[in-house]
Amino acid sequence: MQIGAHVRDDDPLAAARERDAAVVQFFLADPQGWRKPVPAPSAAEIEAAGVTVFIHAPYVVNVASTNNRIRMPSRKLVGQHAAAAAEIGARGLVVHGGHVRKDEDPELGLINWRKLFERQAEDGGFGVPILIENTAGGDGAMARQFDMLARLWDVVGGFGAGFCLDTCHAFAAGWELDGVVDRVKAITGRIDLVHLNNSRDEFGSTRDRHANVVHGGGTIPPEQLVAVARAAGAPVIVETPSEGQAEDIAYLRDALG
Repeated sequence: MQIGAHVRDDDPLAAARERDAAVVQFFLADPQGWRKPVPAPSAAEIEAAGVTVFIHAPYVVNVASTNNRIRMPSRKLVGQHAAAAAEIGARGLVVHGGHVRKDEDPELGLINWRKLFERQAEDGGFGVPILIENTAGGDGAMARQFDMLARLWDVVGGFGAGFCLDTCHAFAAGWELDGVVDRVKAITGRIDLVHLNNSRDEFGSTRDRHANVVHGGGTIPPEQLVAVARAAGAPVIVETPSEGQAEDIAYLRDALG
């Protein structure tokens, strides 16, 4: 099983070596901004390093939004980051499920997700899988509750959308982690990546605050996180405080054999 971390984007391969990570995730631009991707290590460099790469889209992306000033640049950013991810041989682009505004019909968000895939399909596809990530809170969220996730997958599943399971987000949203892999796969049919994060807050808090897997004051028992990773059987990324990532990776590698 490949285990690694979300790392700084200035030198992700050096960060991978520092953590003994077999897989890394990083941004290609400011995660809080709308700028296009910046140059990253080449596919040849990444292949030579023997490191598997995933790219995370900026946090500002919300393709479900009914606001044209958010949705339209979000679509553009997803296309740009997917193309850049494909150029470096990344295994996928992680995109948060997004949301509509309070009191808006969630169906509008689902329609917008479908349009993203439909329009890109007309242009030949994204080049890398789009991995939709579950989120911790928000009444109008597309990937917070199982029922909405099922509705979303009815819309995007046929386009080959992938799924990224974040354990902190799931825990914060009130998903019981025991059996969560089976529940997700019953809806999506797949889990392509696991963000194996502990939570600084209690179950059902709707707060997205990550803690280290071990020795970080998290509220999720580390052995429960190990069980999720084992059941998912997908590459594992810890998006935890950087000072504890090497220990998190070593613990998981030992626990998962």
